[in-house]
Amino acid sequence: MTNTIKYKGYTGSVEISEEDNCLFGKVLFIRSLLSYEGRTLEEIKKDFKDAVDDYLQLCEENGVEPEKPFKGSFNVRVRPEVHRGLAIAAAKRGESLNKYVSEILNSAI
Repeated sequence: MTNTIKYKGYTGSVEISEEDNCLFGKVLFIRSLLSYEGRTLEEIKKDFKDAVDDYLQLCEENGVEPEKPFKGSFNVRVRPEVHRGLAIAAAKRGESLNKYVSEILNSAI
């Protein structure tokens, strides 16, 4: 994904609407819908930052914890044989399944 912008830990998409002759996007990886637009790259960057700042301010005013794009946990569904194999490999190393899988994922990136 190369058409993205970042601000305060949030990532936003940047797309082109030829029909409306503008750029538009939304904040990715959170459930809340935060969208923005602009006619130029500078305008869309500013509107993106404003959208994030407005969201954070609104959360603060309402005493709500803002959504974080990545919490550090997610569910992965695998075949039972894979689950068993990973658990056995982790046990052989004296590690928890979570630590073992985390190490494997870290090595992949």
